[in-house]
Amino acid sequence: MAGLNDFPLPDLYRHFAGTGLVRRILELARDEDLGPRRTDITSLCSVAEGAMATGQIVARSPGVIAGLAALPDLLDVYGASLEISLAVRDGDRVSPNTAIANLSGSKRHLLAVERPALNLLGRLSGIATTAAAFVSAAASPTPVKARIYDTRKTMPGLRVLEKYATRCGGAMCHRTGLFDAVLIKDNHIAGVGLDQLGRVLAEAAKRARSEFNPEFVEVEVDTLDQLTRVLAIPAGLVELVLLDNMTPIQLRQAVALRDKAGSRVELEASGGVRLETIRTIAETGIDRISVGAITHSAPWLDVALDIAG
Repeated sequence: MAGLNDFPLPDLYRHFAGTGLVRRILELARDEDLGPRRTDITSLCSVAEGAMATGQIVARSPGVIAGLAALPDLLDVYGASLEISLAVRDGDRVSPNTAIANLSGSKRHLLAVERPALNLLGRLSGIATTAAAFVSAAASPTPVKARIYDTRKTMPGLRVLEKYATRCGGAMCHRTGLFDAVLIKDNHIAGVGLDQLGRVLAEAAKRARSEFNPEFVEVEVDTLDQLTRVLAIPAGLVELVLLDNMTPIQLRQAVALRDKAGSRVELEASGGVRLETIRTIAETGIDRISVGAITHSAPWLDVALDIAG
């Protein structure tokens, strides 16, 4: 399945920026901070017009960096007369007190972009660091085939950047939204009996493919009986099956059922995945593990701006 996970990081950022969503995020950040007059009244009162300065963005804590690609767009949205020099790249792991970027130019402009730049880098680097921790925990002590994915449990408006950060941390992007892929969940098929499940899902998958050409069609099940019905659907209609909140024993049974049926669908474990449990889940032979905590529970990375001059 080609898509977001085939892009190198620079191309992935350009793809997301090309949607216009990144600029809208940055414009909102500007407008909520500088107000309708787009004015930093503190700097106007305390910093001389024409004053110049240099600033160094420093990661105070260890982690994986994400968000540097957005800095030029941030400066453009703010109309900031500043030059950027990057010391690391998105996706790089850094130790405490590592300089990650340098900014120079108008001191007023530097102070205006300080907080949004740090908010952006702190949030996205926190997600990248969390993603990297889950990827590492799943693969240790020996590699497994399971790939780690994010979810749609993102901050409203920030999804494209949070998904970019997921990739910076070495995890994969699930669907972007409701528009690009089909995921038929329990609420979509509420009231459908087990005996009708296969037919209903097959019809939905056929319609999706004929009308919308989605990146993939995925079905959520929460019992092995439901999985059996899905595995009986004609090949090529459903690529993925999400196994919701199943125990490791059930996940192993699901893998066995899939393999016995000779099906090529990939199986995805989801629901309550934690760092302490992801290795056990990965060892069941599952293909994918989706982790909402990558975005909804990621602590911010501590980053700061040190200004000289």
